[in-house]
Amino acid sequence: MKKYRMLALLAVLVLVIAACTSDGGSDTTEAGSDTTAAGSDTTAATETTAATDTTAATDTTQAAGGDTGSLLDEVTARGELNCGTRDAFPGFAVLTEAGDHVGFDSDFCRVIAAAVLGDAEAVNHVDLETADRFTALQSGQIDVLVRNTTWTASRDGSEGATFVAINYYDGQGMMVAADSGFTSIEDMDGVIICVAKGTTTEGNAAAEAARLGLDWEVRPFDDTDLIQEAFLAGQCDGWSSDTGQLVGLRSVYPDGADALVILPEVFSKEPLAPAVLDGDTQWAQVVNWAILATIQAEELGITSENVDEMLNSDDTSIVAFLGGEFEDADGNTTTLDPGLGLPTDFAYQVISQVGNYGEIFEANLAPLGLQRGLNAQWYDGGLLYAPPYR
Repeated sequence: MKKYRMLALLAVLVLVIAACTSDGGSDTTEAGSDTTAAGSDTTAATETTAATDTTAATDTTQAAGGDTGSLLDEVTARGELNCGTRDAFPGFAVLTEAGDHVGFDSDFCRVIAAAVLGDAEAVNHVDLETADRFTALQSGQIDVLVRNTTWTASRDGSEGATFVAINYYDGQGMMVAADSGFTSIEDMDGVIICVAKGTTTEGNAAAEAARLGLDWEVRPFDDTDLIQEAFLAGQCDGWSSDTGQLVGLRSVYPDGADALVILPEVFSKEPLAPAVLDGDTQWAQVVNWAILATIQAEELGITSENVDEMLNSDDTSIVAFLGGEFEDADGNTTTLDPGLGLPTDFAYQVISQVGNYGEIFEANLAPLGLQRGLNAQWYDGGLLYAPPYR
C-alpha cells in the first residue's frame, strides 16, 4: 500500500511541477513578447527618426540649392541638350535638306539650351516616332521631350513624365477633301476617319462619334505619311488630328493645300507642353522657366531686336528679369537670383538668341495661316500667362 501511495504522490508532484513550469513558460513568453514589442517600438522609433532626419536633410539640401544629382548638372557638364522632337511636322519641327531642324518645337529646344548653356545651338535634336517618345524620355536618351505632345492625366501619371509650362494650346479637328461635300462634322455619318496610332486623337475621334450619334470607323496608322497615302488613295473620308498639325500637313499636301478643307469644329482640348522625367524637381523648374521666359518677355515688350536696349531700362522689373544690375530698396547694386539653378541672365540669352513667344510664333506658325487665338497673351484674350519673375 505504501508503495502505491508513494507512486500516487509522485504522480501528483509531477503534475504540480509541470503546471508550474507551464505557467513560468507563459510568463517568459509574455515577457519575451513584451521585449519584442519594445524592440519593435524601438525599431519603429529608429526608422521614424531616420526617415524624419532623411526627409529633413533632403528638404534642407533642396532649400540650399536644389536636388542632388540633377540632370541640370549632367547637361551642363555635357555642354549639349538632347531634345526629343520630330523631323516632318511643318511649322513645328522639320528637318531641312541642309540638315537643320526648324519650327516652333525646334525653337523651344533652342530656348532651353540658351537658358541652361547660354548657347541656343548647343542642341542635339533627337527625331522620335510617336510610339518611342516616352520610352526615349524614360531611358535617358533625351533630356526633354518637345514634340507636340498633349498633357493628359494618364501620361502624367503612367509615363514617368512631368509636364511643364504649356507652350501651345490646341484642339482636335477634322480635315476632308475640298470636293467631299462635307461642311460640318455632323454631316459625316458612315465614314472612315483616319488618325495616328498611339495618340490622343484615336480615342477622341471615337468619343466624338459616339457623342454625335455617328457611325465612324476610326482607322489608325503608324505615322502621318501612311495616313496621307491612304487619304490620297481614297481610303479615308476624314483625317483627324490636332488642328495645328492639320494646318501644317495641309500646307505640304501633294495635291496642293486647296485640295483640302479643315472643318470649323474643334472637339477636344490638346494642351501641348514639354515634358521631363519624373523625380527631378530642379530640372523640371529649369525647363519650366525657360519656356515661361519667352511668355514673360513678350508681356514686357522685350524682343530680340530691343533686348540690349532693355537692359538699360528705367523699369527695374525688366532689368532684373534680364539679369542686369539694379539698385534695391536700400540703394545697393544687385542682381536677381531666384534660386532656380539658372544663370541670372538666362532670359537675356533666350530672348537675344531665339526671341520671345510672339516672335517664335510669327516665324514658324503664322506663315501657315495659324492665328494666335488661345495662344495670345492673357491681356489679349488668350491663355498665355507667366507667373511673376521676382
